[in-house]
Amino acid sequence: METQKFNYDNNIVRAFLYATIVFAVVGFLLGLTAALMLFYPELPEFLFGTDDTTIQSLRSGNIQGLISTNGAFGFGRIRMLHTSAVIFAFVCNAFFCGAYYSMQRLLKTRMWSDTLSWVHFWSWQFMIVTVVITFLMGINTSKEYAEHEWPIDILITLSWVIFGINMFGTIAKRRVRHLYVAIWFYIATWLGVALLHIVNNIEVPLNFWKSYSAYAGVKDALVQWWYGHNAVAFVLTTPILGLMYYFMPKAADRPVFSYKLSIIHFWSLIFVYLWAGPHHLQYTSLPGWAQALGTGFSIMLIAPSWGGMLNGLLTLRGAWDKVRVDPILKFFVVAITCYGMATFEGPLLATKTLNKIGHFTDWVIGHVHLGALGWNGFIAFGIVYYLLPILWRTKLWSVKLANWHFWLGTLGIIFYAIPLYIAGFTQGLMWKQFNPDGTLMYKNWLDTVTAIIPYYKLRFLGGLLYISGALLMVVNVYKTIKSGSFQKDVPAEAPALASISKQRLNGEPVHLWMERMPVVLSVGAFIALAIGGAVEIIPTLTVKSNVPELSAVKPYSPLELEGRDLYIREGCNSCHSQMIRPFRDEVVRFDSKNGEYSKAGEFVYDRPFLWGSKRTGPDLQRQGNRNPDSWHFKHMYNPRVTSAGSIMPRFPWLISNELDRSEMVNKLKLMKNHFDVPYTKAQIDSADTWANNQAKAIVKRIYSEAPDIKEQVENEQKVKGDKFVPIENREIIAMIAYLQRLGVDIKTTNVQTASN
Repeated sequence: METQKFNYDNNIVRAFLYATIVFAVVGFLLGLTAALMLFYPELPEFLFGTDDTTIQSLRSGNIQGLISTNGAFGFGRIRMLHTSAVIFAFVCNAFFCGAYYSMQRLLKTRMWSDTLSWVHFWSWQFMIVTVVITFLMGINTSKEYAEHEWPIDILITLSWVIFGINMFGTIAKRRVRHLYVAIWFYIATWLGVALLHIVNNIEVPLNFWKSYSAYAGVKDALVQWWYGHNAVAFVLTTPILGLMYYFMPKAADRPVFSYKLSIIHFWSLIFVYLWAGPHHLQYTSLPGWAQALGTGFSIMLIAPSWGGMLNGLLTLRGAWDKVRVDPILKFFVVAITCYGMATFEGPLLATKTLNKIGHFTDWVIGHVHLGALGWNGFIAFGIVYYLLPILWRTKLWSVKLANWHFWLGTLGIIFYAIPLYIAGFTQGLMWKQFNPDGTLMYKNWLDTVTAIIPYYKLRFLGGLLYISGALLMVVNVYKTIKSGSFQKDVPAEAPALASISKQRLNGEPVHLWMERMPVVLSVGAFIALAIGGAVEIIPTLTVKSNVPELSAVKPYSPLELEGRDLYIREGCNSCHSQMIRPFRDEVVRFDSKNGEYSKAGEFVYDRPFLWGSKRTGPDLQRQGNRNPDSWHFKHMYNPRVTSAGSIMPRFPWLISNELDRSEMVNKLKLMKNHFDVPYTKAQIDSADTWANNQAKAIVKRIYSEAPDIKEQVENEQKVKGDKFVPIENREIIAMIAYLQRLGVDIKTTNVQTASN
């Protein structure tokens, strides 16, 4: 048989390896910063000075003043930047690094196009840089794991398509007949991410950096969490499983435990996963049938997930002595164990019994980070340590340092996850406690916040340990590279592949036939992926009875719509929910006046929905008229003035920034023309007058409630003279308008009793 000579391309692997390491440190630092701000909210003032010095430094052109005054260091922006950096920058780069290395070896060929490889690399890194810039500027959509505005969504799509063309082109010119299991997972990953990304990010642009979701309220919530849950599935799980199936056997020098289990694992996982998204919306306004489907399929997920875990761990049979001394295998073993723990815990949290306690608490944050730090992080670290000696043709500079990294990382996971589990249990139970007389035991929300501050500090310690291990890895990487010699093109040879028959041979198993038919395998995978989402999403979007209308609910005023966009800009939904579930404690706490839990029809004008996924602060769905306008003014300037012990960050820039109304009329036109929001032509034409009148009314109430604010503003006007911006034209007034609108449309004369 003819043997062909060719070269593997290690250059692209090295580039993604560097990016993985750099963005690992960046992502961990951002996470550590966010963790610190949860018990030290004064961090921005410590770093950038007080308001007075901030304004002075801004006038002198100091970048620190610019950051502090415009809120780039706000918790909401840092938090979404952290999640995006870890997912798209760290984990995706790690996947691309491992995929470009393993695909070439598994398919016995160089990548189809070196040019496409580099276009993919640089377009992906450029996307990450634009994400950093836009998020710090407050440009985001608020949608979990999909906060990028529409130009970045398009950039992600183009880069992903380029990667797909290169991958499928490489598969087409392979020198092996059958596709190995890792390739199956790479194909499913590509298809799954493409499907999720496109469907969830359908939006209508207002301008280059602002858009509104094509879906509203309940419909947006379902589509977003179909995406959000399955972004975890097809960005943080299936590609990492593909890497596990390649690098674990290679590092252990053992074959995969079971080929049949691999088949069952692959098909059952990609089929079941797409149904499970609604478990993030238990007890919400989502139709009950969709919630039930989410729970049922989430429980089913235990089987394929644990099948993959066992297939990985049992691959090490006969190699446990090697595990004791090899840090690479140690990382892999703990990673797969964390995968098993997280995929058991997730379905449990999807059950209504535990969801009523765990949802909106830090338990969920601990669960997510068990997967991110343990499963994703440790697999990535193991791959880095595996590739270093191979790419630079030398020994790892320090095995001892790699072992220190392993133990620091493991301790970091323990100190991170366990305190958050305890914090979550504490929150969930405190929220639901009643006194014998029927009143809430912890009526003051801050009591439930201050109770878990010690656990936030332990979580910070865990993050500190974890990033310390990562920094040791950076040292080890640098020293190993310095001691070795990199080889860009690696000579290889393999027999030429004869033409492949498309016919199934007599006695040939169906799956073995599919493994040599990539198109058939891909089509089958796409069908398995699409079924779950279609069954849940299409009826919710098209059947009107799933979202009953409420005649009392009216569209937002122009000023309220501007305030809502500011709320999104600052990432307020990271800490506040807008969803009162049908529990006695939530109705009493958040809407004692009306006794109403949230209804689907309340959210028909919410694009995007803002139900939130965590309650660091209280729910705001019925916030309107609960506190005076002056309270909100002072609360935004410094929450510790109005709520002693609050860990909410300050928003002084809202007080000083002039509200940009340049697109206000266009926003109303877009809502009317594209989404049939019932604004009249007269309302749109008089939008400025409408906003002015509402702003003046708010300012009048603030001045009457708090004469000290009026005095401060008048003194400011004397100092600034002609450059003074009237308070009614500032961002804070729009934010107050939005907050005071929340829930005021829902008024009942017959108080309904909510279930426990």
